[in-house]
This record gives sequence, structure tokens and C-alpha cells, in this order.
Amino acid sequence: MCYNAGFKLHIIKPTIFELSQKAVRRAGLDYWSKLEPQIWENLEEFLKENLIQKNRFFFATTKSKRPYFEAEFQSGDFLFFGSESFGLPKELMELNPNNAITIPMKSYGRSLNLATSVGIIAYEALRQNFCNFKV
Repeated sequence: MCYNAGFKLHIIKPTIFELSQKAVRRAGLDYWSKLEPQIWENLEEFLKENLIQKNRFFFATTKSKRPYFEAEFQSGDFLFFGSESFGLPKELMELNPNNAITIPMKSYGRSLNLATSVGIIAYEALRQNFCNFKV
């Protein structure tokens, strides 16, 4: 999805999935070599590099009342997604709680699949900035 949409993928360790070439191949990620993901050893390393640049961060969470479609995304924004089980770290969301966004759903649901959530929000960001998208 990141490759097809032209997004830069950042992965912050620790991850619950394996990033070895064998695991990536088994998962069918044939774009992986073209994607050139940025792998960060920990959250502190990522923040040290990206807070300096005053990048905007948006946090996808079930704990927000603000729907993702009310956010005004800009080119260069970071979209954060946590694991389906645990969500995002509290210290990360405390950086800017006003940028916590959610995908509306019925109250009896827990959360959506991670890939589905990324697709919904990432393509809304792309839609809002489509004039900058080069096919």
C-alpha cells in the first residue's frame, strides 16, 4: 500500500513481526525491495530525528472521538498506527493529543484490522492532497 500510494514507510522497533528477507518474502511483500522502509531502533531515535523538523503527527486510536475525516492532512505528515492488540504507546500520543483520530465504528466493535485501518486513513490523506500525487 505504501509503495503504490507513494508513502514512506517508517517502522519503529520493537515489532511483533519479523523483518528478515525470508519473512518478507513469505508474506508476499514483493514490493519490499523497492519500498526502502526506514527502520528505527526505538521510539526515542525516531523522535530525536523527526521532532526537530517540526513534522506533524497523527495518531490512529480507538480512544479518540475525532473522526479521521475531520483531520486536515498535509504532505509530510506522519500517520501512526499501533498493534491491533495494544494500540499506540501512551507517551507517543501525549506528544499531541489533539491529533488523535479514529475510524468511527459501532460501540460493540473493538478495532479494525491494522491493514484496513491504514488503508482507510492513508487514502483519506492522499485524497486530501491528490493535487500533489503524481501517477
